[in-house]
Amino acid sequence: MIHLDTILTYVVLPMVGVAILLIGYRFLKGPKISDRILCSDMLFTLGTAVIALYGIKVNNPIFLDIALMFALIAFLSTVAFSYYLVNRHKNNTRKK
Repeated sequence: MIHLDTILTYVVLPMVGVAILLIGYRFLKGPKISDRILCSDMLFTLGTAVIALYGIKVNNPIFLDIALMFALIAFLSTVAFSYYLVNRHKNNTRKK
């Protein structure tokens, strides 16, 4: 029988690592700022997943609380960046 620790170590964490590498590449190569904001949101989401998976692996529920706070900060930063982009676009159209 396969244990949860084995699945986390050999299946889930490598998949998350590959996803972080691919999204990091898109973050660096993204042609527009909106692409980079989306990638930063995804990197925060995967960071939250890594923290939660580590909390499950070491059987310490405090890491789940930390992951929840990290996700909240990531959400608020994405909203702030989006608000900035919308206002920047509105200000640019008013000046013309």
